[in-house]
Amino acid sequence: MTSIITNNSAMAALQTLKGISSNLQDTQNAVSSGLRISKASDNAAYWSISTSMKSDDSALGAVSDALGLGAAKVDTASTAVTSAIDVVGQIKDKLVTAMEGSVDKDAVQEEIGQLQAQLQSVAQSASFNGENWVMAASGDSASVVSSFIRGTNGTVSVSTTSYAFDTGATGNVLFGSNSGTIDTASGILGTVSGSYSVFSLDISSMTTGQISSALDMVQTALNSLTSMGSKLGSISSRIDLQTSFASSLSDSIQSGVGKLV
Repeated sequence: MTSIITNNSAMAALQTLKGISSNLQDTQNAVSSGLRISKASDNAAYWSISTSMKSDDSALGAVSDALGLGAAKVDTASTAVTSAIDVVGQIKDKLVTAMEGSVDKDAVQEEIGQLQAQLQSVAQSASFNGENWVMAASGDSASVVSSFIRGTNGTVSVSTTSYAFDTGATGNVLFGSNSGTIDTASGILGTVSGSYSVFSLDISSMTTGQISSALDMVQTALNSLTSMGSKLGSISSRIDLQTSFASSLSDSIQSGVGKLV
């Protein structure tokens, strides 16, 4: 006599039912998650790859945020430099006016003094998130996170774009120290050749020859400002390119993960 417990037909039907139930559960999981592979047991190799790539995509999102912050800092500094160029240009105009022997130098100096105060205000106000890329100490530099890299051996690293405040062989910065002193400046707020800078310039008792020398110094400062603005513009362009690349790379990663899982 055949027992229902050992009934082959019943056992086959039960196995079929279990298979249908399992497949239905898998289908429900795929529908609810939108993923063909949502856990390691679905496909260990693809799950591992997709998990790592999702992590990288998240890191790229953080890089994009950091790039946005860096772009804001660069834009703030660039705006300040543009304003400083305009102010120093006006000081240059006043010096040209003062070259005329009959001009009241005290009156011209009064105008220059107002421009000098504005110049310092521009430099001190160029701060974003506590960082001032215009007023800095000699030897200082600023950096912006630019990319997230996963090496072929699985190691990860973050690269940065750096901007050195030094103005070249002098080792000085263009405006001056953010620590309250301006002795390390090169041409704008501190002392350079001679005993004056753009900020400390006073032509009240200067001879025509001394004003001519001051004019040369101011022109040098203008050239340095223009160079600084150009460098900041280059950094801004690089940040824009890297931001665009990070966005495209993130889209590619998401597309690749979608094909895997």
